Amino acid sequence: MKETMAEAFNRQINAEMYSSYLYLSMEAYFQSIGLNGFAVWMRAQVQEELMHAMKFYDFVFERNGKVKLEAIEKPESHWGSPLDAFEAILKHEQHVSSLIDDLVNLAIEEKDHASNIFLQWFVTEQVEEESTVGAIVDRLRLIERDNAGLFMMDAELGKRVFTPPAPSE
Repeated sequence: MKETMAEAFNRQINAEMYSSYLYLSMEAYFQSIGLNGFAVWMRAQVQEELMHAMKFYDFVFERNGKVKLEAIEKPESHWGSPLDAFEAILKHEQHVSSLIDDLVNLAIEEKDHASNIFLQWFVTEQVEEESTVGAIVDRLRLIERDNAGLFMMDAELGKRVFTPPAPSE
């Protein structure tokens, strides 16, 4: 693996770890306001982001690169409402999508076909992430201050279970 790609992938490992940390902070926020279903959804997201970080971590080693871990930035810890939190998530996932796009562009520039192929899974994953969170934002906007709707949504989000992808992915 070229040094430029290894450095870029190390930055992405940090970004994925930050994402996990951000979702853990959001889980704590939802626990603190009694929306345990939202907290369960966030816990699954924490696990998913950790899995993303480890996919990058393992790939760097598979390509004989060096992993260099850096400090993880402190995430926000309070949001004004569940809608505010999910709007922040949507903005964050859009940012992560741009980071993945930058990595794809670098892989193409470096003619690193293996990295480009590896990154395509993340391109698809980010489309799914933005779509899922966008749908939740839309629903939260619809129910706005309807507590019954919020509690129904809390119950629905609480059913989420993290399922890691099959090892071949």
